[in-house]
Amino acid sequence: MILSVIEPFRAKSVSDIYINLSHFLDHFIMLIFAKAAYDAGQFFNLNYDEIIVYGAAGFILFGGMAPFATLLAEKFSRSLLMVIFHFGIGLSAVLAGISQNVWHLAGAIALIGTFAAIYHPVGIAMLIKTNQRIGFRLGINGVFGNMGVAAAPLITGFLLTFGDWRHCFIIPGLFCIGYGFAFAKALKDEVNNPVKAYSKGQENFAPNWQRALIALTLSTASGGFIFGAMTFIVPRYFEISMTNLSTSIAVTGLLASVVYAIASFSQIAIGWIIDRYSPKNVLIAMAFGQIIFIYLASKYNDLALFIVMLFAMCFVFGQIPIGDTILSRYVPDSWRGRVLSVKFLLNLSIGASILPVCGFILQAGHEMASLFILLSSVAVFVGLAAIILPKQDKAQRIDQPVVK
Repeated sequence: MILSVIEPFRAKSVSDIYINLSHFLDHFIMLIFAKAAYDAGQFFNLNYDEIIVYGAAGFILFGGMAPFATLLAEKFSRSLLMVIFHFGIGLSAVLAGISQNVWHLAGAIALIGTFAAIYHPVGIAMLIKTNQRIGFRLGINGVFGNMGVAAAPLITGFLLTFGDWRHCFIIPGLFCIGYGFAFAKALKDEVNNPVKAYSKGQENFAPNWQRALIALTLSTASGGFIFGAMTFIVPRYFEISMTNLSTSIAVTGLLASVVYAIASFSQIAIGWIIDRYSPKNVLIAMAFGQIIFIYLASKYNDLALFIVMLFAMCFVFGQIPIGDTILSRYVPDSWRGRVLSVKFLLNLSIGASILPVCGFILQAGHEMASLFILLSSVAVFVGLAAIILPKQDKAQRIDQPVVK
């Protein structure tokens, strides 16, 4: 009976717009807690630095379950896993909204992270199944994901203004369930697409691939920590550092959303640049920009903080497509799925560590501005990764298909 239920959803394809919207929801649902944590903490009689620790498991599982999601997709099909993804994060969000104590909330957020882990290794794989305009389509997909980051503080702030933290989880959760039905209905039979053939040399790793993967590991780890921190703490930082502009959580949420939304388009710009210039040089520029502007974010308030944070997020978001570009130029297609799953595991799991780190620093009596000084220091390792990354001639790249 179970097979008869799941069979219609196996080995299917769907239009890009559905996969892109799923990317939006993935990041949006994961970051509801970032804006709602303070209100939830008041409800459970906990300070902000105490409540955020209860969300750590969800963010760890967001990355940690990525390889497991890849294995399930290979066994049961990507399209089926994507259907499960929508209903899973929707139901988990509703459970978070009806939590009766802080441990129930922590468990529900852990479930959200478990189901949210499906998207990146499975949804992205569905997107690039065909090799038509991959770079452009990945750029658009990345913008949708970052728009989910941008929408989280905006919509959550709006719901907090007219309701409470429970509404912040329940209403989006119900929407995800409804969208899950729309996604499932939009699935269609896969059409065999012509695949470009590769030369024999492209079956192997590119020269100096070991150094490239060391650089990729270092940039992924440090960049994941910075990305996780900047997408989690900025909304709260705006609340306490922009009091001369507004004391409304809806307005500060809007300002954080504007920063994320504008900065998200840097991915398209950097994607265009790395097609023309060495990823090594571009990564050095991204590291330098992060070091300078994230540090300055710790020194300013109000409008000046808004401007500095906008530049900082442009460099943080701009780093994202560089790693995948490096991977595609050094790692053969037969290995990319496994390397990508490990990359997401490392990136998202390390990003989750910002919650206990943030909690520890704040409980030790430091101000939130201290976190940005720490993040500026971590960006030095992004620069080190760029130094380690070898220069690569175009002839050594393995992402250039040869059509037979």
